Amino acid sequence: MKLENKVCIVTGGAMGNGLGIVEVFLKYGAKVVIFDYSDKVFETVEEKNNPNLVGYKVDIRDKEMIDKYVAEVIEKFGKIDVLVNNAGICYLEKFVDMDDTVRDNHFGINIIGTWNVSKSVVPHMIEKKYGKIVNLSSVTGPMVADSGEVAYATTKSAILGFTKSLAMELVTDNITVNAIMPGYILTPMVENMSKLSCPENPQSVIDGIAEGIPMGRLGKIEEVGELAAFLASDESSYITGQGIVIDGASTLPETKTMGV
Repeated sequence: MKLENKVCIVTGGAMGNGLGIVEVFLKYGAKVVIFDYSDKVFETVEEKNNPNLVGYKVDIRDKEMIDKYVAEVIEKFGKIDVLVNNAGICYLEKFVDMDDTVRDNHFGINIIGTWNVSKSVVPHMIEKKYGKIVNLSSVTGPMVADSGEVAYATTKSAILGFTKSLAMELVTDNITVNAIMPGYILTPMVENMSKLSCPENPQSVIDGIAEGIPMGRLGKIEEVGELAAFLASDESSYITGQGIVIDGASTLPETKTMGV
């Protein structure tokens, strides 16, 4: 129960990696608050039927809305110990074809949203002289990239820089800031991308991705959740400003041929 009585906000926690994080946090005894733009946040809370889980429909691009719900969380629970900035989008489109709306949606949710929620929560953590912030970056951007990922890769690189700089600002306030850098995790986002790539056989796309990963499979959302729980717990008290890769060794090989 390493997160027992910890009050944790998880953005984008209604599905995908966020849901994996929520489930693991609950397992370890945390009180979890989901901020999510989708109505699915209410379905998730109802399905889990856990007294330690509440959810709010929040647009993290809206600073006033965030401030309102952060204040409500503090009033309800008395504190915020952990913030997981998980919410994000990924839309594949080549740079030359991308209109400003697609770019701005990526920047607005992935970067500005993370900035906004952190800006609202951090003063409370400084006052309490305690906090754990976990940001979701990616191997895409800081380490690797494919065609069509310019907007996404840019935002995830920015999150890593944000993590390191914020960690230095808060290091004397007993607040750690770290980033998780997932590779391919089996999430609704990956499944939707597979359907777009090959509507007649999306599973073939997922199988093809798995063949390129040394471990031979995609990651599970619960595995991301376990890493987030470690970074949110006092077990990681001497770790800050780091980006931790969880990718089944997909970025590890020096050549494309395994075993060479």
